Formats: sequence, structure tokens, C-alpha cells
Amino acid sequence: MKIKPIFDRVVLQPKEAESETKSGIILPSVAQNQSQEAEVVAVGDGTTFEGKDVGMRVKVGDKVVYSKYAGNEITIDEKKYVIIRQADILAVISKGE
Repeated sequence: MKIKPIFDRVVLQPKEAESETKSGIILPSVAQNQSQEAEVVAVGDGTTFEGKDVGMRVKVGDKVVYSKYAGNEITIDEKKYVIIRQADILAVISKGE
């Protein structure tokens, strides 16, 4: 199934919550923190603000950090996604150059 967001919306696939600490301690599900890191899986076409076109600053495949309480969670084909506005993306993660 494909999903195509409209306007300035972005579909993200959140990173899995860590189930184990770096030292090897296994965390119960209630103690796991939901990550704000995700991968962009679909982007809208952009929007208009004060008569000017506002293009999309992210693209499919980008790794991003987004606001904790932003967007709407949905499930499609047993996979969880978050649909947010582009403005709720705080940063794009890239490997050092």
C-alpha cells in the first residue's frame, strides 16, 4: 500500500524504541522511551505561505528528528507511521562530512 501526503505533510517511519541498554539491561515495554528519530517515507508537494511557494526541505530516505508530540500516528499493513507537518521536523541527521 502506498501513502501520499498532501500539502506540507510528511510521512515518517519512527525508529524502534530501544529494548536494551548499551550495557545489556533489557527494558520492559513500559520503561522504553519512544524515539523522536525517524525515516522519511513520503512527502507532500509543499504549500503556499503569504503568496510564496514553500517547497519541501526533506526527501524520502532522510533521517530526521521531530517534535515529541507532533503529528498523528497511523498503522498500515501492521507498520506504524507518523504524519506530521514539515515545520514539526527539527533536524535532518546526516553522517559527518
